[in-house]
Amino acid sequence: MNKIVMVPIPVSPEAAEALGDDARRDRIGKLVSALVKPGQTGHDPLADVIAGIKDSAARDRLTDAEVEAELAAYNGEHRL
Repeated sequence: MNKIVMVPIPVSPEAAEALGDDARRDRIGKLVSALVKPGQTGHDPLADVIAGIKDSAARDRLTDAEVEAELAAYNGEHRL
């Protein structure tokens, strides 16, 4: 049986507002649970996602500088 435990984590005011929606909070909780499963030695789901993104960028022939520029622009617009 899967138990659900409430755990407070620090988030931005905008994220807290978004997490006021029950369905969104449930999806985010499942995502966090999948990312931090204890006992998964040598397997990191977040690292898998990042590797997939890197592979996709390489297939599209994006340079590291182009990716960094896009990330900087995004972070400038969406800073949490």
